[in-house]
Amino acid sequence: MTQFEINVRLRGEQTDGALSVMENALPAGWEGPPLHHHEFAEGFYVLEGELTFQLGDELTTAGPGAFVYAPGGAVHTFANLSDREARYLLLCTPAGFERYFARMAAKQAGTDPPPWALQPIPDVERVGPQIAL
Repeated sequence: MTQFEINVRLRGEQTDGALSVMENALPAGWEGPPLHHHEFAEGFYVLEGELTFQLGDELTTAGPGAFVYAPGGAVHTFANLSDREARYLLLCTPAGFERYFARMAAKQAGTDPPPWALQPIPDVERVGPQIAL
């Protein structure tokens, strides 16, 4: 796998805006997004492989069955620094950020995003670099 695999499993429209769920796969050595924060909370449940998380100044490595929570407003990022693919569930509350993932998936597939994904996406503020080890 050479790119980020994205599957939106639950949309905000299905939960009255309370929750969205994505199942994603990351290639080995995926550097992740820059350090950032946003108003919505995120929960990461690792299904396969290993992910490295930064929450504030703390680094944590999480394997299958581990759950990492980034409350709304928390500065965080994550990466797959291992030599094999990693899969995880991402829960966002309140919902809305699944639209970003649906747009990303459509762009990778060379298709138009679904109409529900064209609604506004919550703001994300970048505040630092990617995880560097």
